[in-house]
Amino acid sequence: MSQCTMRKGIIFGILIGVSLLSVPVFASAEEVEQAARQRVELSLRSWMFTNGETKWSHDASGLDSRLGNPTSKLTYKDNNTQIMELGAKINLSRRWFLRGDVGFSVDFDRGKMTDDDYLSTGGQHLYSRTNSDTTGHGTWYLNLDGGQRVAEFSGNRGYLDVFGGFQYWRTKYEARSVRQEVCNPSGAFTCSAAGTVSNLGALAIVNTTHWITPFRAGIQTEYRLTRWFSLEGKLAASPISIVYNEDRHELRADLQRPSFTMWGLGMSANADAGMKFMLARNVALTMGYRVWWNRTFTGTWENHPVGSASESAPLREFQTIRHGATIGLTAAF
Repeated sequence: MSQCTMRKGIIFGILIGVSLLSVPVFASAEEVEQAARQRVELSLRSWMFTNGETKWSHDASGLDSRLGNPTSKLTYKDNNTQIMELGAKINLSRRWFLRGDVGFSVDFDRGKMTDDDYLSTGGQHLYSRTNSDTTGHGTWYLNLDGGQRVAEFSGNRGYLDVFGGFQYWRTKYEARSVRQEVCNPSGAFTCSAAGTVSNLGALAIVNTTHWITPFRAGIQTEYRLTRWFSLEGKLAASPISIVYNEDRHELRADLQRPSFTMWGLGMSANADAGMKFMLARNVALTMGYRVWWNRTFTGTWENHPVGSASESAPLREFQTIRHGATIGLTAAF
């Protein structure tokens, strides 16, 4: 851990410690009335050093009986990045509000892509495994919600909100170089010998994932332990989340661009837990941890070869998860 990170941790620890030792005096009637009149809340947040993973697999054994089920599994893991988020909340009245967040990153710090291919001849077995380094143009997302305050805790200790809205989440990976880890050739299915490194530094695969959640529902709460320190939580979920994925294999001349496309229908869940420290009457420091997860339960994979018609097969799985710590500032007007 760097000295800078340690210093920040010590400062945050002192702030939290002081707040927890503070006399538990809650907001005055005047402050409650002022809060009720606040119409806009702006936030700047960093989703720090998040770790992400995307994996998908399909079953093309119906197109060729020699292929396994699953036929291919691609896993993008340990994809770390830092995301900046801008947010705004407008209180339409004391109970009703609108809220929006947009987050974005530039590049992934590091990551790895593993491509596993399976055959069924002689029983289901791993025929080829390759690894590639992943970089990319990162990820970005948009959340739009509307909600209502359904409860205020006694003693001005906090509140409970319910909300519903829309989420769009895009991630783009770029895989470079090809390292052959496993090779068990069979008939017409050949591969490079294990340990072979080819196309060093060359762009091998570009994968772009779009998750669209047309409606999600959730709850959000804040509970004040002291006048200056509170705990926060937010949970949102949806039984309907749509994924569209494009996979471009840049080193294969037999495939178009995109080389493979996937559609899937699934579910999503987001969770945030954290704490809030009031630096001034209308300015707060927030810290916490966030997890986002999307997964399909049905879908279709389609290939796009050069010179022949496309073919489709069942998409067995498509899943994306990202998690990491958050820190931010909020200001109310």
